[in-house]
Amino acid sequence: MMLERIEAAAKRMAGHARLTSLLNAPLLDAAFGKRIFVKAECLQLTGSFKFRGAWSAVSALAKGTSGVLAYSSGNHGQGVALAAARHGLTCVIVMPSDAPEVKIANTRAYGAEVVLYDRATEDRDAIGARLCAERGLHLIKPFDDADVIAGQGTVGLEIAAQASDAGIEAAEVLVCCGGGGLSAGIATALAANAPNLRVRTCEPLGFDDMARSLASGTREKNPSAAGSICDAILTPQPGELTFPILQRHAGKGLSVSDDEAMRAMALAFTHLRIVLEPGGAVALAAALFRDTSPNVIATASGGNVDPMLFREALARFA
Repeated sequence: MMLERIEAAAKRMAGHARLTSLLNAPLLDAAFGKRIFVKAECLQLTGSFKFRGAWSAVSALAKGTSGVLAYSSGNHGQGVALAAARHGLTCVIVMPSDAPEVKIANTRAYGAEVVLYDRATEDRDAIGARLCAERGLHLIKPFDDADVIAGQGTVGLEIAAQASDAGIEAAEVLVCCGGGGLSAGIATALAANAPNLRVRTCEPLGFDDMARSLASGTREKNPSAAGSICDAILTPQPGELTFPILQRHAGKGLSVSDDEAMRAMALAFTHLRIVLEPGGAVALAAALFRDTSPNVIATASGGNVDPMLFREALARFA
């Protein structure tokens, strides 16, 4: 069962990943008329929650595995690169050529070989499959991998405990969502440990495949692969493993505009003093501008933002 995998991942992760804070800012609460808590995964190793899933997957590999490969717009790649380095494994990351330069540079700095591709004209799955076959590498998928989902689910274990400590008996838990690994992991953990905390997926407008899929009951595809600044959570469609979990445990999906994500970035810095990338800010944006519940917990899932874009967000909205 997935819950047992999450609990096992938490044990393997102890001492390797950070326990991130659940933040609250009274002035932000007052401005929006609700209690808003932010799970600051932007402060996780490599700057996003993705290190959890990466560590879970890499630490579960069979002995004798010589190397790993992942495809990623940046955050999953950075997590896998660091986890692989700490396990003494070679690592290849297939990244879109339009990924933020800071993510490409950091992935290389963690010790990975970066292979760039054009996300509009090339198939990352095909590239990854070819490289795995040629070099004998083990593929670690960004979200449709049981051990990756389990690692992300450790965020849910922490939210359940931290919400209890904060006296939060019921809340909407808004989660930045691409393929659904983080959402599915958190939803599984909360269903078992804090059933009054309900997950709702959050995506960019025009790339809300999970929200549409939850509404229709079938896995929907996005019409295009690019076109939003929220690069970290632009995926073709929900995962085969993640979608059924969210059908069971998640509420209706939410979506926000790029401008709302940038405004959330500015508000997070002003009130919480944390740095978010656009894709890592969509859950907070949904908490501020879409959700109407009195208590809300938003995942701040990543902070690997291009400096120029962050300055623009502050100039426009701070």
